[in-house]
Amino acid sequence: MARVLTIVEALKEAIREEMDRDPRVFCIGEDIGTPGGWGGAFTVTKGLSEKYGLDRILDTPISEIGLAGVAIGAAVGGLRPIADVQYGDFLFCMMDQLANQAAKLTYMSGGKLSVPMVMRAPMGATTRAAQHSQSLEGLFIQIPGLKIVAPSTAYDAKGLLKTAVRDNNPVIFFEHKLLYGSKGNRAEQGALSASCDVPEEEYLIPFGEAVVRREGRDVTILGKLITVYRAMEAAEILAGEGIDAEVIDPRTLMPFDWDTLVKSVKKTGRLVIVDECPASGGWAVDIAAKAMDRVFDYLDAPIVRVTAPDTPVPFAPEMEQFYLPDAKKIVTAVKQIM
Repeated sequence: MARVLTIVEALKEAIREEMDRDPRVFCIGEDIGTPGGWGGAFTVTKGLSEKYGLDRILDTPISEIGLAGVAIGAAVGGLRPIADVQYGDFLFCMMDQLANQAAKLTYMSGGKLSVPMVMRAPMGATTRAAQHSQSLEGLFIQIPGLKIVAPSTAYDAKGLLKTAVRDNNPVIFFEHKLLYGSKGNRAEQGALSASCDVPEEEYLIPFGEAVVRREGRDVTILGKLITVYRAMEAAEILAGEGIDAEVIDPRTLMPFDWDTLVKSVKKTGRLVIVDECPASGGWAVDIAAKAMDRVFDYLDAPIVRVTAPDTPVPFAPEMEQFYLPDAKKIVTAVKQIM
């Protein structure tokens, strides 16, 4: 049977099921288990400390360096931590542990060590300005040894988180703040609904399998997280003008499903990549370069990227909207190559 869940509810259910299944699984983060608290910055762990106790829903001081060190050490020691960084921007505080330790220990030990850790990271622009709104996926795909997950629906969030917990590699699990579906104190202005049917029975979603959210014949639009919804909105506008767009959601960025993207571009002959990361050095740049190696002979027009500009995220709501890729900008980009 299926129920309609928000991403917050789906993530919480995945955590509960994995903690029930495997006593080695525990959660660690700032303010995730405070009695009467919010359950982390976005309510994902709310109520879990009452069921599992504070030895498995482990609060830390406000020290991302300490949080990462404990999580990585626990993973190397045989546990399976689900770490919660309040805002993805704070991943910068733990970069040495993530990039030089978690990502490389298996390789450097010749496979004798593994780091089965999940780092959950809320990201995306939500009128919180330059230090609480960044999209960092483009930076982390450059670090060999990390797996990168980016769910856009509640169904995917649950299935991918359960897969991440069981993976023997470190996983960065990016979650867009405008897709959580939180209510009450953490309701986000401008949020979109990522709620959908989520089965009650057990299921996992393998890494490296994209999904075609909308089939089309004229142009392929690739997005991730919230830009999947911007792409879908643009596709509806384009359909009214006789342009049939196909929309692809990769779900995982590392590993990436090249087979699905290549098959689509061979059909449509055009590719538009939508990314909330800045224009230079971001995820869209990486995909565009690698796509050229695979689909150049099938392209009828240049690959186009619709991204944020190379500036910090502005605080003023009007400026933030100007900064972000939206459906109108996607439509304009598509028309330029038709």
